[in-house]
Amino acid sequence: MKRSLRNLHLLAFLLLSFLSSTAQQKKIPKIYSNIQHDKQGFYFELKGRKLYALPDNKGFTPEQFTASIKGTKTGLRFDFRAKALNGTLYYGFIPTNDSKYPQPVYFAKTAEIIEGVAEVNLKEMKGRYDMINWTKEQKGILGYRVMSSNNNILYDGKINFDAADFLDTDGKYHEIAYGKKVYAETKPFVAEYSVIEGPLICNLTHQSAVIFLKTNVKGKVVIRVNGKKFSGKSGTSHEIEVNGLSPDTEYAYTVLYGNFKETYAFRTAPAPGSRTEFSFSYASDSRSGNGGGERNLYGTNVYIMKKIMALNMQQQVRFMQFSGDLITGLSESPNSTKLEYANWKRAIEPFARYMPVVTTMGNHEAVLKSFYDETNNAKYSVDNFPFDKVSAEAVYRQEFVNPMNGPDSEDGSAYDPDEKNVDFPSYKESVFYYIYDNLAMVVLNSNYWYAPTTKAVTFTGGNIHGYIMDNQLEWFKATISTLENDSNIDHIFVTVHTPFFPNGGHVADDMWYNGENAFRPLVGGKRVAKGIIERRDELLDVIVNQSKKTRAILTGDEHNYARTKIGPETKIYPKKYFAEKIELSRDIWQVNNGAAGAPYYAQEKTPWSEFVEGFTTQNALVIFYVHGEKLSMKVLNPDTLEEVDEMEFE
Repeated sequence: MKRSLRNLHLLAFLLLSFLSSTAQQKKIPKIYSNIQHDKQGFYFELKGRKLYALPDNKGFTPEQFTASIKGTKTGLRFDFRAKALNGTLYYGFIPTNDSKYPQPVYFAKTAEIIEGVAEVNLKEMKGRYDMINWTKEQKGILGYRVMSSNNNILYDGKINFDAADFLDTDGKYHEIAYGKKVYAETKPFVAEYSVIEGPLICNLTHQSAVIFLKTNVKGKVVIRVNGKKFSGKSGTSHEIEVNGLSPDTEYAYTVLYGNFKETYAFRTAPAPGSRTEFSFSYASDSRSGNGGGERNLYGTNVYIMKKIMALNMQQQVRFMQFSGDLITGLSESPNSTKLEYANWKRAIEPFARYMPVVTTMGNHEAVLKSFYDETNNAKYSVDNFPFDKVSAEAVYRQEFVNPMNGPDSEDGSAYDPDEKNVDFPSYKESVFYYIYDNLAMVVLNSNYWYAPTTKAVTFTGGNIHGYIMDNQLEWFKATISTLENDSNIDHIFVTVHTPFFPNGGHVADDMWYNGENAFRPLVGGKRVAKGIIERRDELLDVIVNQSKKTRAILTGDEHNYARTKIGPETKIYPKKYFAEKIELSRDIWQVNNGAAGAPYYAQEKTPWSEFVEGFTTQNALVIFYVHGEKLSMKVLNPDTLEEVDEMEFE
């Protein structure tokens, strides 16, 4: 009888293991033809060896640094729920009464983080240290910075606090001690409902805007504009549309949450085709740089991004386009990716409350499922799945707000292995276009379904760096045609993270691969029909030959600034090239600005080197000036304010 029971238990265990493995196998997208699953996890085979996937649940989360802050008798207790975390907590008040772009002013003292816990004594920050008047107002905002024991900055945060035990408002006090008031403690300090990210201006039009922000706990947020109130559902992530506005008008807006309110302002876009004078800026590649300190604030060069944003405001640009590699990323951890995004948004936040910063994805936004080869100490990586939850595209979409007018995905394309089911990640919010007055910006994603180990896609499947896949290309053609026929549009800009013509740092990939057209995606075990240079040429045909309004291609990826003339005289092929060649009908410019803080790349030799102008490894912000049908450009170093380059468009 006992043996029979043991056999039944074993049979049940084997059945459950089989069902579990079968269920996991069904989760594998069919576009990954050779990834499998067994009781040890996801794997693929390479030369008879099973290479298993690394876990993707590692890393700090933004919530760890925001959700467990409690009031005490003397201040605030921070519990980061990480026993292994030791280090230092810097803290200081954020004065909102005397600065348009308030930042933390750090106190002379710090708090030690021991096994993930630190305590801040707010009572020490009275009198000559109370520049926000919290002892009278009984509330305030504290900024804080988490630094590990090896001096890596992990997170910049902020928390609202209530200080009702200080009763300055009605003059009550407990006793006189050494000639000073000592106030009665009626209750502890309280960590309050707080805006921890934002507000950020998104999806700006001539009649509306979306206010995007996050709060530390679930709750309701109300936006008051022009005497009207707008709100969304209760939660921690809030996207609130403000509409019914007039074109080219500045509006003050107040964010109301709990017992707090914050007031900022934004200006709506001019009506399409108004042809008013305005400027906008462009940059990319702000992932962590070298030199220590804020040049690497857990994934972001905060030092340069703050400089860029301050320069934007000083130059009175109306919006900024930022095209990829916001963060260091390339991580197996969706949590760590979100934390890096939080730090990037915190860097731009004081300024992006007033003007839009429109972003898209680069290769470093990748969230990976990586398979480890112990024999060769190597990793093979693909876009993480399930695609709707932990892919690079899904994580990015959770963290940013962009227009939804792009294509759906690559489902339905010629290489879709299963027309009845969704097999690819979504394009929504990483491929789109927007209009500002007489200018249209078309935003592409050249790192969709990206497999960073490009040379290994024959083993893993995936898209290579720089390749625009079929459905995105068809959407692009239709979008350019629509904008070309819109009488309100005079200028079209196309922005994509990877250069068509790399000049320094990515000559071995981007849309060139050292002139080797063989590189292309592998879908469901099959190579797609067009190689990387053929696909580049199809894009160029749309931009140059099918459009008269497209003025420039804005790119990044290479950590430098340069402008490259693209036209009939430009040498764009290797010496030996056997596919069909394209003939270009006119000149346009590729303006590369990947100089927003990532480690620099020097110039390399290419067939088109003689057509490159203004190359520099200085940090750079490109500013475009639109004067009706006229267009000009100036490039400034945000760190030194030197002028780097300038140009009048013909």
